[in-house]
Amino acid sequence: MTFEGRLDSPSSLQVERDMQVLYDCEGHDIVLDCTNLEYITSSGMRLFLDLLKTAKKKGSKCTLVGLNDAIYEVFNEVGFINLFDVRQTL
Repeated sequence: MTFEGRLDSPSSLQVERDMQVLYDCEGHDIVLDCTNLEYITSSGMRLFLDLLKTAKKKGSKCTLVGLNDAIYEVFNEVGFINLFDVRQTL
């Protein structure tokens, strides 16, 4: 799944609906392309964490790709960097 712009409280409801197909996915690893994601709030981070938990229960891996420096730092500060497979490029 590709993310663009801001992932904040107002956009989280629609993004959560869009992500539903990923929750239902079984037997496949998930790649979240954040190359064009400019900003993320705690509500957006919650969506990523919920998806990661679901994926792990199904034996899948969740990879974050292309985090900008600011988002990487936020993920690092809260310890998410240690939970996800994080890569600069696909």
